[in-house]
Amino acid sequence: MIDAFEVRHALRSTGVLREFNEIGVLAAADVHVAERLAALAQEQDELVALAAALAVRAPRLGHVYVDLATIRETATVDSDEPVDLSELPWPEPDDWLTRVRQSPLVAVGEREGEPKPLRLVDSALYLDRYWREEGQVAADLRALGQAERVNAFALEHSLDRLFEGPGAQREAARAAVERRFAVVAGGPGTGKTTTVARIVAALAEQGSELPLVALAAPTGKAATRLQEAVHNAARTMDIGPRVRDELLALKASTLHRLLGWKPGSHSRFRHDRNNRLPHDVVIVDETSMVSLTQMARLVEAVRPGARLVLVGDPGQLTSIEAGAVLGDIVKVGGPGVVELDVVHRGQQGIKTLAPAIRDGDPDAAIAALTAGYDDITWIPVDVGEPESLAHVRPVRDGAVEAATAVIEAARTGDTVQAMAALGEFRVLCAHRRGPHGVATWTARIESWLGSAIGRGRWYVGRPLLVTKNDYGLDLYNGDAGVIVTSGTGGKVAAAFERRGEPVLFAPSRLNAIETVYAMTVHKSQGSQFGTAAVLLPAATSPILTRELLYTAVTRANRHLILAGTEETIRAAVARPVARASGLGRRLA
Repeated sequence: MIDAFEVRHALRSTGVLREFNEIGVLAAADVHVAERLAALAQEQDELVALAAALAVRAPRLGHVYVDLATIRETATVDSDEPVDLSELPWPEPDDWLTRVRQSPLVAVGEREGEPKPLRLVDSALYLDRYWREEGQVAADLRALGQAERVNAFALEHSLDRLFEGPGAQREAARAAVERRFAVVAGGPGTGKTTTVARIVAALAEQGSELPLVALAAPTGKAATRLQEAVHNAARTMDIGPRVRDELLALKASTLHRLLGWKPGSHSRFRHDRNNRLPHDVVIVDETSMVSLTQMARLVEAVRPGARLVLVGDPGQLTSIEAGAVLGDIVKVGGPGVVELDVVHRGQQGIKTLAPAIRDGDPDAAIAALTAGYDDITWIPVDVGEPESLAHVRPVRDGAVEAATAVIEAARTGDTVQAMAALGEFRVLCAHRRGPHGVATWTARIESWLGSAIGRGRWYVGRPLLVTKNDYGLDLYNGDAGVIVTSGTGGKVAAAFERRGEPVLFAPSRLNAIETVYAMTVHKSQGSQFGTAAVLLPAATSPILTRELLYTAVTRANRHLILAGTEETIRAAVARPVARASGLGRRLA
C-alpha cells in the first residue's frame, strides 16, 4: 500500500517509472521532469522516459551523466537498509541504447547540432546543460594551459630565496609562473597555502609592475584561512618590502563574491565571458568543493592572458553538486599539475592514518588506530546503538568543556576568545538526521549542557552556522559564529569572523542559521578544529565513503576522536566515491 501523503512518491506515474520511484531509485522530481520532457517531445517509449529520469537523477547524486550500460550494477537508494534492486525491470542495455538513440529527445555524439534536452555519448546520457558545461570547461582549461614567456633568471633567483632546495613546492611555484594554468594538489599540512604565497611573490618579482591578484575559496571560512595563511607567510619570507606589502594587502573572498552576485540568479554571475575578471592572477583554494557548473562560471570569467591556479586536496569530498573537477584534472596530470606529498605539520597519528585512508588501505588504517598514538582516540562502537552512549565519554567531555568555554567568554563579551573557543572542538556526523545525525547529537549535547544554556532562541554562547549565502551581510554558507553579550541591559549580538576580525550583527538580521554543536562532514570542509569528534554511521550507510572518512579525519588539527566499528572503517576505506564524469576524457 503506497502512502498517498508520501512526498517521495509520484502518485500519478505508471509503468516502470512508478516501480523505480516506489523502491527509491528515482525521486518524484526525477519522474515528473522525465514525464514532462516525454510529453513535450511526444515520446511514447517508457524506457526512454526511464533513461531521461535517470539522467535527471544523476546530477542530484553528484554525477555529470548516467551510464546506461552500467546503471543496473551501480544504482543505489538513499536508505540505511539494504534494498535489492535486481528485481526491477531493468532494460537490456543494447536495446535500451538503441531506443534512446532514436528518440527525438536525444542528440547523439559529440558534434554540435540542433539543441535537444538530452545528449548520448556512447552509453553516457547527459542532460544537455551538463554536456555543454563539461565541454566548455575542458576547452577553456586547454586554452589556459599554455606556456608563458618569463624572465628565467629572475624566476630562478626568486625560487632560490623562497624555497630551501628542490622539492614539489618549488616545482609547483615554477609551474604557476611558467604557465597560465597550474594546479597545486596535496593533503593537509603539505604546504599548499604556503606555496600560494610564494607563487604570488615569484610572480611579483617578474617585473616592475605588481600583478593584480585575486584569492578565493568556495566558503567564507576557507577564504579566511587562505588569507591568513598568505599573510602569515608574507611576514616571514625573504622578500622585499614592496612585495611584502602586496601580499599583506591581499584580501580573499568567496567564489560567489569574486564572480559577482547577480540578483535573481543562482547560476549566473556579473563576471562572465562578456565581462571578464580584471585580475592578472586568480588563485582558488579548496577546489575539491567546486562543482562543474561553478568551475564553468569561473574559467569563462578569467580574461585572456591571465593565470589561473587551482589549489586543493583531491582526496577530500567533492562538491555536493555535479562533478569532481579537481580529481579529474589531477588524474589526467600533465604540465602545470603538481602534487605535494610531504606533510610538514600535524600530529603523528593523524599523519599516519590520513594517507592510509586516502590510499585505500584498510589494514594500515586499523593499524594506525590501534598503535596508541596520543593524538587519536578510537571508540570502536556504533554510536547509533543506544548502549553505545556509555562508551562515548570522550565525546561528551570534549563537547561540554568546549561549549562551556564558549559560553563563559560570550557572557563576558570577550568576542575574540569566544570565537577562538568555538574552533577548539566540533562533532562531525555523516548524516543530518537519524541516530547518527547532526540533529540527534545537537540535541544530545544541549541536554548535556543543561542549565548552562540560557533561555530563548538567541541565548548567549549559542554557536551558529550560516546555511545560506547572505550577500547583504557578507555571510556565506558554512560561516560559524556565536551569540555574545553586547552592551548593557542584556543586549546580545551575533559575532562572526571577517578577515581575522570579529564582526557583530543584530540577531534579527540573520535568516538562515542553525545551532552548530555538531555539523555534517560536508559542511566542515574548509575548516580545521583543535579536536574533531567524528561519529561514523553503520557500515551499510550509502553515504559512508573513503572521501568522507578522509575529509572528517583531516579536519582535526591536534586531536582526533573517531567513533565507529572496525567493520564501518574498513567499509569506508574500501568504498571510494565513483562519480560519473567525462571531463578527464575530454582533457586527456
